[in-house]
Amino acid sequence: MKTKSFALVLTLASVALCSSVTAADTKPAADPGHTHEKRTAGPNRGRVITGITPRAEFFVTPDRKVQITFLGKDDAVIAPAAQVVTVTAGDRSAPTKLTFARQGDVLLSTTALPAGNDFPVVVEITSSPGSPNAVEKFYFDSSQCGECKNAEYACICAH
Repeated sequence: MKTKSFALVLTLASVALCSSVTAADTKPAADPGHTHEKRTAGPNRGRVITGITPRAEFFVTPDRKVQITFLGKDDAVIAPAAQVVTVTAGDRSAPTKLTFARQGDVLLSTTALPAGNDFPVVVEITSSPGSPNAVEKFYFDSSQCGECKNAEYACICAH
């Protein structure tokens, strides 16, 4: 008798679980009252940092230096003003700190990113003395996304 009761409880639990999964699968993709910002790539197909005005593009050059490009209206490149940028990357126990120098209309790191392809990156941008820092944290992965063809660190897909 106990076996039949246990089997009945197990069957009911399975039905309930399947029903909840099916209900979750049929929910609308997005809550109409909540909007998500669409990610876009910068003019160099880099990661756009949106928590600062003007927005900035984080782009890794072929020699693994970081290029920061500030973006105005319609993603037009604007020259850096008084912004100060610091990037901390690599192994958390021994991170590499990158500093930047102006090169034309962009800021270019004076050294390259550390070796490797899967490590945390923290970008800090101060617009002017006394203003709060914009901080962007993500994992660096330079492999190419199969969908949008950007580097994974700058992927604009929904995955």
